Amino acid sequence: MVSLYDEGIYLVNGTEIVPESESGKVKMLTGRDARRDADRKGTIAYSILEAHNTSDNMEHLKLRFDSMASHDITFVGIVQTAKASGMEQFPIPYVLTNCHNTLCAVGGTINEDDHMFGLSAAKKYGGIYVPPHIAVIHQYMREMMAGCGKMILGSDSHTRYGALGTMAVGEGGGELVKQLLKDTYDVAYPGVIAVYLDGAPKPGTGPQDIALAIIGAVFKNGYVKNKVMEFVGPGVASMTTDYRNGVDVMTTETTCLTSIWRTDEDTKSYLALHGREEDYRELNPADVAYYDGCVYVDLSTVKPMIALPFHPSNTYEIDELKANLSDILGMVEKEAEKISGGKAQFSLRDKIADGELMVQQAVIAGCAGGTYTNVMEAARALKGKNCGCDEFSLAVYPSSQPVFADLVKRALCRI
Repeated sequence: MVSLYDEGIYLVNGTEIVPESESGKVKMLTGRDARRDADRKGTIAYSILEAHNTSDNMEHLKLRFDSMASHDITFVGIVQTAKASGMEQFPIPYVLTNCHNTLCAVGGTINEDDHMFGLSAAKKYGGIYVPPHIAVIHQYMREMMAGCGKMILGSDSHTRYGALGTMAVGEGGGELVKQLLKDTYDVAYPGVIAVYLDGAPKPGTGPQDIALAIIGAVFKNGYVKNKVMEFVGPGVASMTTDYRNGVDVMTTETTCLTSIWRTDEDTKSYLALHGREEDYRELNPADVAYYDGCVYVDLSTVKPMIALPFHPSNTYEIDELKANLSDILGMVEKEAEKISGGKAQFSLRDKIADGELMVQQAVIAGCAGGTYTNVMEAARALKGKNCGCDEFSLAVYPSSQPVFADLVKRALCRI
């Protein structure tokens, strides 16, 4: 169950949700009156934004980030623009990854030129160059750069490291150029929405299912648009940090500005595993914190989900899809006809055979799906079973070489 509050809320002691219309309960729980303006400062988001704001006005933020990241589709134009504008060195750590265009793509020699440009820029201006096939941009940033209380700017929309206590923003290249020129990211202080997680996911329910349930509830109504999603509540502890990463990276699809999660010992263990325990600190809202809204998620009620064209918010429980297969796929076909104006053919119902949806390809990959725990869960589900035959194909692309190496090591241990 995912439900939305139609008013602001006070979060008391990290566990009690008090709707603003019932603010008198805050005094019953704490012995002091609710103070909306003052209690806004009790969110995790406020403390991080305040630490990175270079102006004396929290209503109109001028932010400087701790580090930045770009991949090989975007970094060429960013570096060239900054160079033409007078940049002589990268003023903050800037990671240039090569994970989006590939050497085997059409125009491969052009891609190779992009990669060599990135390498030369890193050498000249002091950046961090990540060669092709090493890591997806966001997994590299999780393993090497994200840390509690930090802010990271990326030129990829899915720049999200909230589960590691980092407020990360995906923006257009122009904003990265401004940071390279020692300018600021200027934005009005955003609303902050509590995402209150309760209970624990059931076996077989993965991070993408949790994310899709939230996206389906908030996208169309713009509930979190340009706001900060702050993940709190006892349900956070029911997930490993790697699981949280899989949920967090998909918050981009809600249209929120950024995300942040409360941190705990599991966050610390994740950072320590990657040799960066010093980047951990506990992040929690104050004893009383005011939020501009609340998304309540009972994790135990979320079922395996599916997103259908043409946006991840077009979500259904898989049970619901199977029970109404022809009707739901028919609606998608009608939407396709509307979008194309009848100029293109798009069919899904021809994939129905004997009342079941025939799947031809499966891919476990990327910054959301290619995480270590996600691949391990898929391996457990497939153990002793056939992963496909005939026209069906399954591809698995781990999110980084360290993830891949450990998966192989653990597989060898079972032989």
